[in-house]
Amino acid sequence: MSLHSRNHPKQPSVLSAQPRTVQQPLAKRLLFPSNTGDALPPLLNSQDLPPEVTAELYDFIALALRAFVNPWWTKITRYDKEFLPQVSRIIETVVRELESRLQTLDLPPLAFHDIPAIITQHYADYRSAASKVSSSYANGGAMSLPQLFHQHQPHMAISADGQLNHEYFRQVIDHILKSCLPPEDYEPDSERYIVREVVLKVLLNDVLPKIVQPWFIHKTMLDLLGPSEDEPDALSQEGTSPPSSPLSIHTLLVVVLSALQAFSGACLALIHAYKQAISTIKFVNQSSPRLAAVSSKIPSTDRLERTTSSQRVHPPPSSPCPSTSSSTSSIPSRATLPSLSPVPHASYAYSGYFETPFLMLTEIFSARERFVSNIAMTIISMIMLSATPFLDKLLPYLLSTTLSPSFILNIIRLSKRTLFPNGYPGPQPPDPTAEEQAELRARLLAWKGRSSIAYIFPFILGPEPSRTLDAALEPLSSAPCNTHLLIMIFDRLIAGMFPELCGL
Repeated sequence: MSLHSRNHPKQPSVLSAQPRTVQQPLAKRLLFPSNTGDALPPLLNSQDLPPEVTAELYDFIALALRAFVNPWWTKITRYDKEFLPQVSRIIETVVRELESRLQTLDLPPLAFHDIPAIITQHYADYRSAASKVSSSYANGGAMSLPQLFHQHQPHMAISADGQLNHEYFRQVIDHILKSCLPPEDYEPDSERYIVREVVLKVLLNDVLPKIVQPWFIHKTMLDLLGPSEDEPDALSQEGTSPPSSPLSIHTLLVVVLSALQAFSGACLALIHAYKQAISTIKFVNQSSPRLAAVSSKIPSTDRLERTTSSQRVHPPPSSPCPSTSSSTSSIPSRATLPSLSPVPHASYAYSGYFETPFLMLTEIFSARERFVSNIAMTIISMIMLSATPFLDKLLPYLLSTTLSPSFILNIIRLSKRTLFPNGYPGPQPPDPTAEEQAELRARLLAWKGRSSIAYIFPFILGPEPSRTLDAALEPLSSAPCNTHLLIMIFDRLIAGMFPELCGL
């Protein structure tokens, strides 16, 4: 090194002295171009949600507008930078209103009564329609199974061959916008039509046609159930085994210490599970019974017998919307869905949250048709009846802990990755081939739970679990029939959030 360079160190260049510009998030660049602050404005009214939820929601809105609005709007004009923020402001208003309506929605009756009753009715109607195929009810075999099922559950949102009526969903979305937006924001047609068509496109073209496919339902079930006990571990898959060594004191000591470590780990797990169960039971018992105010606007779909001698009141929390769908088949006991009738204004203590899900499981697995399964389900029902007061507190508690902010955040991230894999709507992934779909169904039929659940299967599913599971999956093997099921659940959710949509 020269003397000049040693005495005169190298000065930083002008370019290196300039501060580096930080890339701003897409939501801030697209939705808030005039906002000089770093933080995004609050989107939701709830204060207990983490800021990541707001950031992910804004990112999802920005991706949707960039994908479905920006391409054609930039062809009209490149200089209007206020149109997308205006559309975003309308979406933000709708999101806040939907959040407030979801908070007022009584979720436990919806999750533990209405949706199980709809699923139970779906299974009963499907099996009734399947029994009429190739009979005089099907015009001598001229009518297909989806057409027969449509006769059991006619609905204006879907045709007999399973085609969705876009105008039905367009009117529903338009009413939601009318209920959520102030008059000055609802009056302009351009922004409202854009928001409506974007939601309609995502819902009817990207979401609904995919989730009603039988293979998608099978894959979702496999993901939720987890690995089966028949699936080999990684060590067995590699085909490697630890080398055998001659028995010695050192080997014996290692075996004893490993056994002690496994035993202590099992004891610690049991202690932790015991403490967690005790704390949960104490918390649930200290909580007050859940009371739900049922207004006169909410009709009943489950006419439960109310006698003067019984102090137990069964609520009618089912669909408040007199849908165009009707059922001609019947479900045993309380799962029947008779005609709608209004309920007087009163407050009911919701009781028996386990009953409708229990009837749903009985219908799905046809437990009443097998002697051992019938006895097992009867014993389980007697035990659960004796624990009804505790279960009526435990099930809403479990539902509230499941629908946590982290769960909502994961749902938003999963939706964003699915709809916009690379920041833009990617090409639709190809559906599995017929062989791959058959493999998914075979894996689901051969699934056996690990630990103690494998010992319960013979009592619930009978001596041939695969045959019982095959019969349980059959009502979910038709995409048009699954579309009926999804529309019924969609109607129930919308009617609970917007009872004025039913004219009540």
